[in-house]
Amino acid sequence: MILSALLTSVGINFALCLLFFILYSVLRNRPSYADFYIPRLVAEGKFQEDDEFSVVKLLSSFKWVKRACQPSEEELLANSGLDAVVFMRIFTFGLKVFRFAGIVGICILLPFNYMGNQLNIDFTDLPNKSLESFSISNVDDGSNRLWIHFAAVYIFTAVVCYLLYYEYDYIASKRIAYFYSSKPRPGQFTVLVRSIPATSGRSFSESVESFFSEYYPSTYLSHSVVRRTSKLRGLVNEADKVYKRLVHVKSKKHPQQRFKRAGFMGLFGRKLTLLDHYEKKLEDVEGNVRTERSSIAGKEVPAAFVSFKSRFSAAIVSHVQQGVKPTEWITEQAPDPQDVYWPFFSASFIKRCARSYSFGSVGGLVTFSERHIKLKIVSQVITGYFPSLILEMFLSLVPPVMIVLSSIQGYIALSQIEKSACIKVLWFTIWNIFFANVLSGSALYRVDVFLEPKRIPELLAVAVPGQASFFIAYVVTSGWTKTFSSELFRLKRLFWSFLKGTLCWKSDEELEVPSNPYHSEIPRILFFSLLGMTYFFLAPLILPFLLVYYCLGYVIYRNQLLNVYAPKFETGGKFWPVVHDATNFSLILMHVIAIGIFGLKKVPLASSLTIPLPILTLIFNSYCRRRFRPSFKGYPAECLINKDRFDQSDPTISSFYDELATVYRDPAMKSVRYSEARESSSSPLLYGADK
Repeated sequence: MILSALLTSVGINFALCLLFFILYSVLRNRPSYADFYIPRLVAEGKFQEDDEFSVVKLLSSFKWVKRACQPSEEELLANSGLDAVVFMRIFTFGLKVFRFAGIVGICILLPFNYMGNQLNIDFTDLPNKSLESFSISNVDDGSNRLWIHFAAVYIFTAVVCYLLYYEYDYIASKRIAYFYSSKPRPGQFTVLVRSIPATSGRSFSESVESFFSEYYPSTYLSHSVVRRTSKLRGLVNEADKVYKRLVHVKSKKHPQQRFKRAGFMGLFGRKLTLLDHYEKKLEDVEGNVRTERSSIAGKEVPAAFVSFKSRFSAAIVSHVQQGVKPTEWITEQAPDPQDVYWPFFSASFIKRCARSYSFGSVGGLVTFSERHIKLKIVSQVITGYFPSLILEMFLSLVPPVMIVLSSIQGYIALSQIEKSACIKVLWFTIWNIFFANVLSGSALYRVDVFLEPKRIPELLAVAVPGQASFFIAYVVTSGWTKTFSSELFRLKRLFWSFLKGTLCWKSDEELEVPSNPYHSEIPRILFFSLLGMTYFFLAPLILPFLLVYYCLGYVIYRNQLLNVYAPKFETGGKFWPVVHDATNFSLILMHVIAIGIFGLKKVPLASSLTIPLPILTLIFNSYCRRRFRPSFKGYPAECLINKDRFDQSDPTISSFYDELATVYRDPAMKSVRYSEARESSSSPLLYGADK
């Protein structure tokens, strides 16, 4: 890519970002768009409607940027939880890393690259020259200037490792502090017990009661046996849909004048008013729900949520083998009730194992290479903008697919599914975007490359620098514009909402507050981090664009966490080990490329002296795993016992114990009452506990 094409791409994306910024700032406070742009504030009753329009209010609309940056980390922690804090620490970590990298890369490495003579560039026509003039490719072979790049790689590695250790230590201590300051949570006192042995003449519930009353008489509190509710869940969902349609029909003027045919697809048969049709259908579905609920008592699954009087007791039970046979009474720490993935219990053990083991690598499901999207058009717009745009459209399909693949692997918690999907999306992105673009040929060719480890540094050294221009355009398109359009302006959701409202009936559904899609956003941030570390010494021109992305992301995602997203679950910062491992991988990839590039540039001593770097990085990563990873798998006994002792003086702990007996119940098992829908259009859908 020539410099003028890059400038064209930057100009287009900057204009789009500015447009989305202005539109969002103006629309976010309009009552008709409040549910869309600040749903969390609306749901919490913090939004004040004001239809008046003035120039002063228009100018004040841009103050959301200041309000997003004002809350402290402690306020963000109290508002959105530790996962949100860890998510924002990824941005602050990236800003620290690439601020240092930008100073070194732009002020030191870039001028030396630019002054090289390897490519014989005529600087009199600079706008029409290749971006390789700013890369290490332009440094003369065997030049002593390459030792500056060598020193930069070592110093940069040391800085990143120091920041990684600091962040890991900080988040680990934050995790403990958050545990001490948080209220009692059901998941801390509860264990999921699976593979309960069947006993003749006894139900699973009776077996659980007998077993834990005998072996844990002083700490056992209560239990809730899981039941197979897949059919009931489908009926409840169907009833919800019919109910909402009935409410919608009643909200219209003259509902008795709206008709539907009783026959096939509503096209044939006698006429019915929509009101009568949905009332009759709701009665039928409600009857089916009652029938299924009454017959589900005997559909027990050999699994139960068992609660104890202390966190320490639950931790002991979850880590100790309970029965003589290791395949019976299998225990693990239970997730919180809102985090439970209930469809997990609808599949048999054999099916779960088959799904888990049959799930293979997803990296090769789809491959995409820049050569597939290079259009033979001279236009700078096409060469500088559309390849990365098409690539981004393709990538938007990946996260939902990975969620589906993770959900069939046998995870019992939504947070586990999202974390698994996060890892899959990350490695899928690295393989299909980075390696697919830097290595030519088919997927099988790329696999053959890695079957010859000795050639990897050389091949990457040849291929990676040539793709710098594409990845700079990718950062601008996928980083800048997508952050504004998709995340801030929510363009796709806005378009879908408009299309649904235009072509379909609008339902008076309850306002739904979304949760932060960690499985798609964390891999995106980490992939940009990989690009920055890889091209830090190869093509430092990418660093300013990455710094702009991290600055934009910091402001925009803070705004989204405060105004749009509500936490769906809380893992206590368990996403950070993924960030740590991915960053170490990026460092090692940079080292491997450095070994190859110094060899190609005929500085074999520098190449040899770089070999210890990946080894030292692996040792550092191993040390951090042993030092910090146990704290992210569970809480130490010291913390559990201290927290249990503190709870003994809490006057609300007795009521909390009472709630534990019923809190782990499949939502499909809760009683549902729709009768108000036939009496009043404003009646809500009511849920209550079983009697």
